[in-house]
Amino acid sequence: MMNLNEEALQVHKEHNGKLATVPKAKLENAHDLSVLYTPGVAEPCRKIREEKDLSFEYTCRGNMVAVVSDGTRVLGLGNIGPEAGMPVMEGKSVLYKCFADIDSVPICLDTTDKDKFVEAVRYLQPSFAGINLEDIESPKCFDVEDELIEKMDIPVFHDDQHGTAIACAAALTNALRFVKKELRTARIVINGVGAAGSAIVRLLLSLGAENIVMVDAMGVMYDGMEAASLNRIQLDLLKRTNKDNLRGNLLDAAQGADVLLGVSRPGLFIPEIIQSMNSDSIVFAMANPIPETSYEAAKEAGAKVVGTGRSDSPNQVNNVLVFPGLFRGAIDVRARKINEAMKRAAVHAISELISDEELREDYIIPGVFDTRVAPAVAAAVAKAAMDTGVARVSVDPEDIRQRTTERTARLREFIKTLPS
Repeated sequence: MMNLNEEALQVHKEHNGKLATVPKAKLENAHDLSVLYTPGVAEPCRKIREEKDLSFEYTCRGNMVAVVSDGTRVLGLGNIGPEAGMPVMEGKSVLYKCFADIDSVPICLDTTDKDKFVEAVRYLQPSFAGINLEDIESPKCFDVEDELIEKMDIPVFHDDQHGTAIACAAALTNALRFVKKELRTARIVINGVGAAGSAIVRLLLSLGAENIVMVDAMGVMYDGMEAASLNRIQLDLLKRTNKDNLRGNLLDAAQGADVLLGVSRPGLFIPEIIQSMNSDSIVFAMANPIPETSYEAAKEAGAKVVGTGRSDSPNQVNNVLVFPGLFRGAIDVRARKINEAMKRAAVHAISELISDEELREDYIIPGVFDTRVAPAVAAAVAKAAMDTGVARVSVDPEDIRQRTTERTARLREFIKTLPS
């Protein structure tokens, strides 16, 4: 019997990857050819020349997202290069299609230069409705995203940052609801303040958290600490966190904490740290593929609610819950960007799928195959985009929810016909 790695290699080799281009209209005779290509194709060209936004209606652009990487921070593998990063980007495109019926193209650029990367992605705008940045090293990823948001008129979203943050915030919202604590007053410790950790802090602050302490490899982070090793995002967050000016290590920070979140390294959340926390503590160990603690070890150490990034434990905190529905909602209203209100809307859409009656210590976030998730997120994100003025068109959010539900249901039936 093959192990998982051997099976993955076989599937990738047998199918020559995981994606293919499939036409949407039939091409069986000369008339079809005249409609799909010349001379008929000239008419949509003329219409788009008169009004560029018609490209969202008359071409695949309106349902197309680019997944773009430079291969410098791929999963837990590090800087493995654009060619080696391609299977991940291709897999991300499969997830877009399967979970939200969004067509997607994986693009790995052969440059680690920030300015060249930004320039290359900027020129892709006429072909896509959105850009999903993926697996770009920190702190370069912050500048890449910010510059592209400034230069482009379509959504640009670094999923390693914000997708992770949204999934984490949704899970934390429900975990706090379960233990009857408030986000505003909960004492939250976040270990690991790279791309994902920084985004989690920013989003929790945006949602109303007021008592966050950040910890990195050097210990507790505080305003005024040695700045040479810190990036601009971290320096800004230091002004809004650790209000008591705590010093020390992770154990010092965790003493009496209500929440401990990790996006760092395996094995760091030892029992002593978890045991030092407040009663009814919440521990999210999200390092992948090996978390800061296992689900079982954290529970044994006394944590009330535990989540990890793993699919083989309860409460999987996974950004697959986020990006398909988020982009579905954004591109259905032709949003120009993804703003904070849209991110917050996604958090609430995910968390509210679990009622008070359903909430349990081992069920504080929907599973990734919960068919309600993408439609709910799409509807909420679309509404937030329209409410904040970044949408090009107005659409009833409930129509988006219903259409997304129907589209993904049809896709599930089609996927059953594919070879394994």
